[in-house]
Amino acid sequence: MAIIASTFGTGLSYAGHLPLRRFTAGEMGRKQQRMVVVRAEGGGGGINPEIRKNEEKVVDSVVVTELSKNITPYCRCWRSGTFPLCDGSHVKHNKANGDNVGPLLLKKQ
Repeated sequence: MAIIASTFGTGLSYAGHLPLRRFTAGEMGRKQQRMVVVRAEGGGGGINPEIRKNEEKVVDSVVVTELSKNITPYCRCWRSGTFPLCDGSHVKHNKANGDNVGPLLLKKQ
């Protein structure tokens, strides 16, 4: 099964695949987990081809009243090892591709 979604007005799409396999009778009683592999597609290796290119790094903040932490960074480069949370992978991506993508920060009010 393929999953395809597009971002808002960026011209990028994300395609992922759910791995399928047969389960043995013993495995059927265990908790089943699904994994989605997501890959970013875009021209020139960059994630952000046109949005706010005059900024060194695009980072947006949203203030939320009900959060457990003061700041929670969410990944927008699709390269984080802790996706959907940001782990800073965008820094390496930005240097390698000349991109300027950064995290979405949710801030506690």
